[in-house]
Amino acid sequence: MRDLHAVKKPLLNPADCFLVIIDMQERLVPAMAGKEKLIENVLKLVKFARIFGLPIILTEQQKLGTTIPEISVELIDIEPISKLEFNCFASPLFVDQIRGQRRHTLIIAGIEAHICVAQTALYALASHTVHVVSDAIASRSPHNREIALERMRQQGVIITSTEMVIYELLEKAGTDQFREVLALVK
Repeated sequence: MRDLHAVKKPLLNPADCFLVIIDMQERLVPAMAGKEKLIENVLKLVKFARIFGLPIILTEQQKLGTTIPEISVELIDIEPISKLEFNCFASPLFVDQIRGQRRHTLIIAGIEAHICVAQTALYALASHTVHVVSDAIASRSPHNREIALERMRQQGVIITSTEMVIYELLEKAGTDQFREVLALVK
């Protein structure tokens, strides 16, 4: 029988994860294809992270306004990282926050899928396990989103969904956290 500790575990580990929300901003979100579902799922992830105690990192691309109110109201205590770079790892402030987490699994949501999300996810593969939440990312063009998902998957990014993330991290039903989270997914 194999040593279970020697095998890489395919499921999310709550103690090793943090949520990265990329550029969900006032001047960018309205141009996204499927923006209503995008906002709904990013909001579910943020609320879940709060209930579950997952660290959250929030970025804002300079000159595109602030994070949309639906999300910023849930993250009032988090200072967004202002950046010019598309790849979040090119921002020293982002890298400092990542290092401070001492966690190795990024759960990424936000926009645009084929620009900031893809560049950040692909770069992170050298040092982290990366999960991109497919129903919590968007681009202006659905085609660009699909190409981004395909490229990230080919390079080793784990493509997941909002509910997959939530239920993997919960691990079981019947807990107080499960009951609190149930309202998010109904």
